[in-house]
Order: sequence, then structure tokens, then C-alpha cells
Amino acid sequence: MTTDTRAPAAGATAPAPARSRLAFAGIATGNLLVLLDTTILNVALPDLRDSLHPAAAALPWTVDAYTVVFAGLLLAAGVFADRWGARRMYAGALVGFAVLSVLCAAAPGAGSLIAGRALLGAAGAGLVPASLALLIALYPDPARRTRAIGAWAALSGLGAAAGPVLGGGLVELGGWRLVFLVNPPIALAALLLARRLPAPLARAAGATGRPLDRAGLLLSTGALGALTFGLVEAGIEGWSAPAAWVPIAAAVLAFAALAVAERRAPTPVLPPTLLALPRVRAAMLAAAVSCFAYFGGMYLLALWLQRTYALSPLAAGLASLPLTFPVCVMPFFTGRLVARHGARPVLLTGMTATALAGALLLLAGGRPPLPLLLVAELALAAAGTLSIPGAAAEMAVAAPTELAGTAQGALNGIRQAGSALGVAVLGTMGGLPDAGGVLVAAGLAAVVLISRAGAPARR
Repeated sequence: MTTDTRAPAAGATAPAPARSRLAFAGIATGNLLVLLDTTILNVALPDLRDSLHPAAAALPWTVDAYTVVFAGLLLAAGVFADRWGARRMYAGALVGFAVLSVLCAAAPGAGSLIAGRALLGAAGAGLVPASLALLIALYPDPARRTRAIGAWAALSGLGAAAGPVLGGGLVELGGWRLVFLVNPPIALAALLLARRLPAPLARAAGATGRPLDRAGLLLSTGALGALTFGLVEAGIEGWSAPAAWVPIAAAVLAFAALAVAERRAPTPVLPPTLLALPRVRAAMLAAAVSCFAYFGGMYLLALWLQRTYALSPLAAGLASLPLTFPVCVMPFFTGRLVARHGARPVLLTGMTATALAGALLLLAGGRPPLPLLLVAELALAAAGTLSIPGAAAEMAVAAPTELAGTAQGALNGIRQAGSALGVAVLGTMGGLPDAGGVLVAAGLAAVVLISRAGAPARR
């Protein structure tokens, strides 16, 4: 096997094993916090509605404001992590997350809560690319790095999976405000552990003098935010609603303007040298398709189980365990698979699992047997738990070290867009066979495109 020959940048130190484990815990805890807040508030909405009496149209945005701002700022956060230093960005975002969580808990009305959730999304966007950049610096050896990213993804998935359970318990204990007060102690623990991180990597030569691509940052942030906003509204109001298609149209125009502006920018926000790498493009494609399939399929099947089989929310949740539980376990093994065999076969297997899940839904018909749906859930779980951490590990090795934050910000931005698109498209499908056809097409197209990306070097 060949190895990544890039040496750690000047200023990077190899931490002792015990210190390395504590530093990893600090990185993983911060990212767990981000994903915990994507799901923990969902079960508190009835209590929140009774307490604050928001308008019906405002209630979903107490959850979705976080997602929209988070997705819109991921690329910009990656750029600033590379520019200012990942450790500084990470620590500042943790402090911001803790303070904003307290403000959300004290919100007197729905409007102030939505604003607080939006600001929490900005803090979350600062955490994710910075945490991955720090992970890359902590583990210079590619094999150890890919295993660490698998563990990082599994622990992050635990946060998303534990959110509804923890949120429900906190609401029962003292109401929706406690949902936000759980964040500051977690953020403080992550901040204390993050103090053990090694010194930040030195910036690439000349990086401090590079002009900031302000137009690129504004256009990319606006485009990603508008796209996510429109897709969320499409899932709530339908594709014909002006609140859905107007921001989507604005996002298309912003992306077109971004493409023009980036050709003229001396230091574009998303460097062409990064996008020119076939392995980077393959990782981004796999991340987008897997998030589209996994999160869209999760939303679709949750609704379908309750409507078709008249299951209670608890029974539907238990029936979805084949889809959710592997997220807490499988990424540990995905990191080892990528370290041993390389990312390309892992990504291809994940895309094939997406197509398989779609084929099973195509066979489902109007009222499929429950075991068939459970097998389809397992296939979707395989797609998500192979492709999402596999794409992060591939990006960590394929992207230049000086662009680690930018690369991970771009990857996570396209992941969030894929998730929102999956919910908006699959969640509004008329039947399971229709959704299955979309998944088959997406999975097979991704297999073809990733195959053409070229085989990356084995680690």
C-alpha cells in the first residue's frame, strides 16, 4: 500500500497517546453538540407551542432556522477556519454556542427564539469544518486519520440519534427550555478538552496575505442559504408555493453569479485547484447523494409507517431503528475499511446500496409487507454509514492541508443541501415506487460518475 507523503506543516506537534485521546474527545464532543441540536427540539414542539403560542407557519421555523443558517454558512466557516486558524474558530464557536443556547432558553416569544436558533446555526457552522481540520492536524498518518474520522462520525451520529430521547426526557422534566440548557455544559466540556489540542498548523506560505474573496463568500452563503430555505419550504408548503420556488430561483441566480465572479477572483472562495481533484469531486458527489437518500428516505418512511400501518409515533420510531441505529455503530468500521481498502470501493458500495434501497421500494407497491420496508431501511442505513464518513475521510486525505477547512466546509455544505433536497423531493412523492425510482437513478448515476473519477491511491 502507498501512503500519503504530505508532511505535517510546521508548528504541528505529534501529541502523546493519552493527550491525543483527550483532544479527540474534545473534537468529537463539539460536533456531537451540533447534531444533537438538529433533532433535540423536534419532540419539544408541542410544549413550545403551548408555551409561546406561535403562529402555525412560525412553529416549524423554530427548528428549521438552525438548519438554513447552518447550511448557508458552512463554506464560509471553512474558509475562515483556514484563514484564522481552526483551533481559534472552534473555541470561539463553542463559546458562542453556549451563550446563544442560554439566550434561546430565555426567549420570551417565537420570534426571538427563531432568531436565536438562526444564530445557533451560525455557531454550529463554525464548529463542523474546524473540528475536521483539527482532526486532520491531530492525526497526520492517513490510516489513523481515517479510523479517527469513522469514530468521529459515529459519535456525531449518536448525538443525532439521542436528540429525540434526551429532548423528550428534558421536556417531561421541566419543559422545552431545558432542551437548550443541556448545551452549555457539553460546550464547556468540549472547550476544556480542546485546550489539549496540539498547536495549530502553520498557514500555507502567503496565506496571511491572500485577499479575502468577499463577493464569493457573500454569493456562496446567499446561494446555499436560499437553496436550503426554498427546499425546506417545499417540504412544508409544496413545490408550487412562492415561498419555495422564489428562493430556489434566487439560489440558481446566485450560483450563476458565483461562477462568473469566481473566474475573475484572484483567490476564489472555492479554489479551482480543489475542485479539479477527481477524488474531491467524487467525495462531494457521494456525500450529496447519500444524504439525499438517507435523510429523505428516513423522512418518507417515518410518514409512511404511520399512515399505512396506523403505527403510533413510538411504534414507528421503533420500526425505524434499522435505519437509525447503524449510524451510531457502523462508522467505526467504515473508517477501518477506508484505511485498509481506500475510499473508492467504500463509496461505490454505498452508492450501490442506495440503488438497492430504491429497487426494494420500487417493488413495494401500495401496502408492502413490513419486512420488505425493514430491509430497505437497512440498505439506506448502509448507504449513509458507508458514504457519509467515507466521503469525509476521502476529503481529509485528498484535499491540500492548507485548504482542509475550506474542503470540509464545502463537503458539509453540499451534504446539508442534499439532505434538504431529499426531504423536499422524497417527502412529497405520491408513493414508495416513485421514490424508489428516484433512488435507483441517483444511486446508479453516482456509481458511474465515481467510477470515472479514477482510483485513488491506497492508504
